[in-house]
Amino acid sequence: MAAASLASSVLSANSCASIRRRSLRVSDFLSFSGRDNSVSCRRGISRKLYTVKATVLKDEKEKVVVEESFQPKGFPNVDSEGSGSGENESTSAGAVESWVIKFEQSVNIFLTDSVIKVLDTLYHDRDYARFFVLETIARVPYFAFMSVLHMYESFGWWRRADYLKVHFAESWNEMHHLLIMEELGGNAWWFDRFLSQHIAVVYYFMTVFMYLISPRMAYHFSECVENHAYATYDKFLKSRGEELKKTPPPEVAVKYYTGSDMYLFDEFQTSRAPNTRRPTIDNLYDVFWNIREDEGEHCKTMKACQTHGVLRSPHSQLQDGLDDNDPGCVLPQAECEGIVDCLKKSISLQDKQM
Repeated sequence: MAAASLASSVLSANSCASIRRRSLRVSDFLSFSGRDNSVSCRRGISRKLYTVKATVLKDEKEKVVVEESFQPKGFPNVDSEGSGSGENESTSAGAVESWVIKFEQSVNIFLTDSVIKVLDTLYHDRDYARFFVLETIARVPYFAFMSVLHMYESFGWWRRADYLKVHFAESWNEMHHLLIMEELGGNAWWFDRFLSQHIAVVYYFMTVFMYLISPRMAYHFSECVENHAYATYDKFLKSRGEELKKTPPPEVAVKYYTGSDMYLFDEFQTSRAPNTRRPTIDNLYDVFWNIREDEGEHCKTMKACQTHGVLRSPHSQLQDGLDDNDPGCVLPQAECEGIVDCLKKSISLQDKQM
């Protein structure tokens, strides 16, 4: 019995010891695994943190590189600055051009008013002599225009037959006005012939110089002269209309306005089609009425000429409608306005050819 109890106590002690060892092993394993888990968690968190930080730094670096390399075209401040500079340049160029036009017209008006004051002083009661002086002066610009255009044509700068045709027709019309005034006795006095001829010489060279520098200014000045001529004849018709209706017309006026060859008569009237104006001359009133209308047509033509390159001969426009498929003889030309512009474009054309 004693031996059995001793054996059972030994077995129980062994089992308790084994259980204790097992519990210690489990606790040690749990504590060790806990340490490992905490370390692995800390390492995982730090790894994630480092990954996030690296990603942020990488994004910031890429952002800096992108911002430095990209030049935006659609930003409002960039567009506004670029478009503003272009608009400012165009606005300044337009302002300068407008100022130049006003200056040219002011000079022309001043010169015209000065001549009118001289004529009013010398010819306030001598109408036909005044008209003789006016017509002697009025045809001079067309000679000047043709002289410069012939020079341009010789150099190959600008070849426009329409301008030569129209300006010659205008000078032809003014010449017949002058012949009418001579037949009416406007050139009877030596002083009137002397004054008109010397003014014409000065006017010719002045117009040539003006046309070389600025054709627009020269055409506007001629428009001012023609406008004064129209107003002068209109006033004359209103003041002496009844007397003129009782006076027979000069023979030269009848031949010019009712002749069979009216080509040049139609040619200078660029605002109307050919064959649409055929005057009837029964008395002196009809003569001056048609002279006044001629001056009005000159004003329209001179105004049209102030826009460069738009003048067309009435017969050329009619012929263009008939010969659309036949270009005819096309001459090479360099479009230019004024001798300065012609020289500049001629040099640039030679540079391009070289």
